[in-house]
Amino acid sequence: MFMGEWQHTIDAKGRLIIPARFREQLGERFVVTRGLDHCLFVYPIEEWAILEEKLKSLPLTQGDARRFVRFLFSGASECELDKQGRINIPNNLREYACLDRDAVVIGVSNRVEIWAHELWQTYVEEASASYEEIAEKIVDLGI
Repeated sequence: MFMGEWQHTIDAKGRLIIPARFREQLGERFVVTRGLDHCLFVYPIEEWAILEEKLKSLPLTQGDARRFVRFLFSGASECELDKQGRINIPNNLREYACLDRDAVVIGVSNRVEIWAHELWQTYVEEASASYEEIAEKIVDLGI
């Protein structure tokens, strides 16, 4: 399971350090793609295969399903870590996620997300304001 939050810097060549505690779980090869809310999703190959199977079951006749699958797969890139634990994020994905220099890498259960620092700060501020209300709507936490 991926969890936690780390701040890192993207270098001039588009390389980003992946937190050490995520590297083993991601494996030698993994997939980076466009995520929701203008972040990037990073999936271990096994999780990507599960997601792919679910998406294959979507009806081809539904326009929204076709658009979502196209968007997700056309932005997907298989990545590997270099010896320093970095990945090279393709330019099209950096542009999509507004990644320039400062990035936040977070663990979200079965995936990792990469956010531009400013977008993450804005997201956290907005989500914090309604965190309890959202929790009440979607799940009984039993706390």
